[in-house]
Amino acid sequence: QVQLGESGGGLVQAGGSLRLSCAASGRTARPDVMGWFRQAPGKEREFVAIVTWSVGFTAYASSVKGRFTISRDNAKNTVYLQMNSLEPEDTAVYYCAASRSTNDYRSSRDYDYWGQGTQVTVSS
Repeated sequence: QVQLGESGGGLVQAGGSLRLSCAASGRTARPDVMGWFRQAPGKEREFVAIVTWSVGFTAYASSVKGRFTISRDNAKNTVYLQMNSLEPEDTAVYYCAASRSTNDYRSSRDYDYWGQGTQVTVSS
């Protein structure tokens, strides 16, 4: 089993920044693909970004590209999501997820483990 714990959410004004963290732990081998998803009230969960532990491959949703940066710290087993130029439309619960292998990293169905989520609220 793999446990994921998010932190770093909060309330910020539009144009501000937040950094989310996701710490991975557990007895089994670490899944290679780490993703961030978000879910706003009344909407489906959507892909935000991914990074792979092995080679550091990254990918972003078009809505956040250029504003968000995903990174990893292998020594700390922690993945980060730096969010800049935040907009009210970024308000959501943000989830960290892990997958051992994925055919479509944008699909939440491809992820085996999920964190509990952290609330991000951006005021206008």
